[in-house]
Amino acid sequence: MIHITRKEHFNAAHRMYREEWSAEKNAEVFGKCANPNWHGHNYNLFVTVKGQITHATGYLIDLKELKEIIHEYVIDKLDHKNLNLDVDFMKGKMASTELVCIEIFNQLKAPIEAHEGVFLHSVRLFETENNSAEYFGD
Repeated sequence: MIHITRKEHFNAAHRMYREEWSAEKNAEVFGKCANPNWHGHNYNLFVTVKGQITHATGYLIDLKELKEIIHEYVIDKLDHKNLNLDVDFMKGKMASTELVCIEIFNQLKAPIEAHEGVFLHSVRLFETENNSAEYFGD
Protein backbone atom coordinates (compact mmCIF):
# COMPACT_ATOMS: atom_id res chain seq x y z
CA MET A 1 0.00 0.00 0.00
CA ILE A 2 1.36 3.41 -1.02
CA HIS A 3 0.07 6.85 -0.07
CA ILE A 4 0.40 9.76 -2.51
CA THR A 5 -0.36 13.37 -1.54
CA ARG A 6 -1.19 16.28 -3.83
CA LYS A 7 -1.02 19.86 -2.49
CA GLU A 8 -3.28 22.58 -3.87
CA HIS A 9 -4.03 26.16 -2.85
CA PHE A 10 -7.08 28.40 -2.93
CA ASN A 11 -8.20 31.74 -1.51
CA ALA A 12 -11.67 32.17 -0.10
CA ALA A 13 -13.73 34.39 2.18
CA HIS A 14 -16.17 33.31 4.85
CA ARG A 15 -17.96 34.40 7.96
CA MET A 16 -18.68 32.42 11.08
CA TYR A 17 -22.15 33.26 12.33
CA ARG A 18 -25.57 31.86 13.10
CA GLU A 19 -28.49 33.87 11.71
CA GLU A 20 -30.70 32.97 14.68
CA TRP A 21 -28.20 34.55 17.10
CA SER A 22 -27.78 38.24 17.83
CA ALA A 23 -24.74 40.13 16.56
CA GLU A 24 -23.49 40.23 20.15
CA LYS A 25 -23.78 36.47 20.66
CA ASN A 26 -22.06 35.80 17.30
CA ALA A 27 -19.23 38.14 18.29
CA GLU A 28 -18.96 36.48 21.69
CA VAL A 29 -18.75 32.96 20.23
CA PHE A 30 -16.85 33.57 16.96
CA GLY A 31 -14.90 36.76 17.71
CA LYS A 32 -13.56 38.62 14.70
CA CYS A 33 -14.50 35.64 12.51
CA ALA A 34 -18.11 36.90 12.82
CA ASN A 35 -17.18 40.13 11.00
CA PRO A 36 -20.29 41.09 8.97
CA ASN A 37 -18.00 42.19 6.14
CA TRP A 38 -16.41 38.71 5.88
CA HIS A 39 -12.74 37.78 6.12
CA GLY A 40 -10.52 35.53 4.03
CA HIS A 41 -7.82 32.91 4.15
CA ASN A 42 -5.12 31.52 1.88
CA TYR A 43 -5.97 27.84 2.24
CA ASN A 44 -3.58 24.96 1.58
CA LEU A 45 -5.21 21.65 0.73
CA PHE A 46 -3.51 18.25 0.94
CA VAL A 47 -5.32 15.30 -0.67
CA THR A 48 -3.89 11.85 0.09
CA VAL A 49 -4.86 8.78 -1.89
CA LYS A 50 -3.78 5.20 -1.29
CA GLY A 51 -3.61 1.88 -3.08
CA GLN A 52 -1.26 -0.47 -4.86
CA ILE A 53 1.21 0.67 -7.50
CA THR A 54 0.38 -0.43 -11.03
CA HIS A 55 3.56 -2.09 -12.21
CA ALA A 56 2.94 -1.23 -15.87
CA THR A 57 3.11 2.50 -15.08
CA GLY A 58 5.05 2.51 -11.83
CA TYR A 59 2.52 4.69 -10.05
CA LEU A 60 -0.79 4.54 -8.21
CA ILE A 61 -2.53 7.29 -10.19
CA ASP A 62 -1.34 9.77 -12.77
CA LEU A 63 -0.84 12.90 -10.66
CA LYS A 64 -2.02 15.02 -13.58
CA GLU A 65 -5.37 13.20 -13.37
CA LEU A 66 -5.50 13.67 -9.60
CA LYS A 67 -4.82 17.40 -10.06
CA GLU A 68 -7.62 17.65 -12.64
CA ILE A 69 -10.10 15.93 -10.30
CA ILE A 70 -9.18 18.21 -7.39
CA HIS A 71 -9.54 21.29 -9.58
CA GLU A 72 -12.83 20.27 -11.18
CA TYR A 73 -14.57 19.18 -7.99
CA VAL A 74 -13.01 21.54 -5.43
CA ILE A 75 -10.59 24.31 -6.43
CA ASP A 76 -12.69 25.73 -9.28
CA LYS A 77 -15.67 25.89 -6.89
CA LEU A 78 -13.80 27.45 -3.94
CA ASP A 79 -11.03 29.68 -5.28
CA HIS A 80 -11.77 33.39 -4.88
CA LYS A 81 -15.28 32.61 -3.68
CA ASN A 82 -17.33 33.32 -0.59
CA LEU A 83 -17.76 29.95 1.14
CA ASN A 84 -21.05 31.04 2.73
CA LEU A 85 -22.66 32.39 -0.44
CA ASP A 86 -21.02 30.97 -3.58
CA VAL A 87 -20.24 27.30 -2.94
CA ASP A 88 -23.01 24.82 -3.70
CA PHE A 89 -21.73 22.09 -1.39
CA MET A 90 -21.47 24.52 1.55
CA LYS A 91 -25.03 25.90 1.32
CA GLY A 92 -26.70 25.81 4.72
CA LYS A 93 -23.52 24.71 6.51
CA MET A 94 -21.21 26.58 8.87
CA ALA A 95 -18.06 27.50 6.93
CA SER A 96 -15.64 26.27 9.61
CA THR A 97 -12.38 24.70 8.51
CA GLU A 98 -13.56 21.39 9.94
CA LEU A 99 -16.78 21.32 7.91
CA VAL A 100 -15.12 22.63 4.72
CA CYS A 101 -12.56 19.81 5.08
CA ILE A 102 -15.30 17.17 5.43
CA GLU A 103 -17.23 18.55 2.46
CA ILE A 104 -14.10 18.59 0.29
CA PHE A 105 -13.57 14.91 1.18
CA ASN A 106 -17.18 14.19 0.19
CA GLN A 107 -16.73 15.97 -3.15
CA LEU A 108 -13.56 14.04 -4.01
CA LYS A 109 -14.34 10.50 -2.83
CA ALA A 110 -16.40 9.24 -5.78
CA PRO A 111 -14.36 10.75 -8.64
CA ILE A 112 -11.06 9.60 -7.12
CA GLU A 113 -12.33 6.12 -6.33
CA ALA A 114 -13.70 5.77 -9.88
CA HIS A 115 -10.06 4.94 -10.68
CA GLU A 116 -9.59 1.23 -10.09
CA GLY A 117 -7.61 0.45 -6.95
CA VAL A 118 -7.34 4.09 -5.83
CA PHE A 119 -8.88 5.12 -2.51
CA LEU A 120 -9.21 8.54 -0.90
CA HIS A 121 -7.27 8.29 2.35
CA SER A 122 -7.56 11.80 3.78
CA VAL A 123 -8.05 15.49 3.17
CA ARG A 124 -6.09 18.00 5.23
CA LEU A 125 -7.00 21.67 5.02
CA PHE A 126 -4.80 24.43 6.43
CA GLU A 127 -6.73 27.63 7.13
CA THR A 128 -3.59 29.31 8.44
CA GLU A 129 0.01 28.25 8.86
CA ASN A 130 -0.84 27.06 12.37
CA ASN A 131 -4.43 25.78 12.06
CA SER A 132 -5.62 22.80 10.07
CA ALA A 133 -8.24 20.06 10.02
CA GLU A 134 -7.81 16.53 8.66
CA TYR A 135 -10.59 14.11 7.73
CA PHE A 136 -10.34 10.39 6.97
CA GLY A 137 -13.98 9.77 6.08
CA ASP A 138 -14.98 8.23 9.42
